[in-house]
Amino acid sequence: MLNGFKAFIMKGNVLDLAVAVIIGAAFNAVVTALVQNVLMPIISVLVGQPNFDSFLVFGPVKIGVFLTAVVNFLIVAATIYFLVVMPMNHLIERRNRRLGIHDKAAEEPVDPQIALLTEIRDALKAREV
Repeated sequence: MLNGFKAFIMKGNVLDLAVAVIIGAAFNAVVTALVQNVLMPIISVLVGQPNFDSFLVFGPVKIGVFLTAVVNFLIVAATIYFLVVMPMNHLIERRNRRLGIHDKAAEEPVDPQIALLTEIRDALKAREV
């Protein structure tokens, strides 16, 4: 039982996931500081308030708090997309071009009849051996 657990833990994808969670938690502090100390003050200058907490309050129902959370989420998502995802995609694309790796999704789709004939041909070749 312990050997199975050890094999599970030592798999590459489990270790990669653990590292990603730790780095994600550390990166969360950076993104949160950017949103709270740079972007939200800019929004508060434009809107006049640092958040929407006092907006649409009906007794105990505070819709503004929800709106503040949604705006914060959208700002965080946009920040991660523009500062992490887009540059990484660009770097991967440049590397793939340099190495001559082509995107298979960009290739033309194969006619299903040709794909079937290719599978039949490959199966017949495998039988001959």
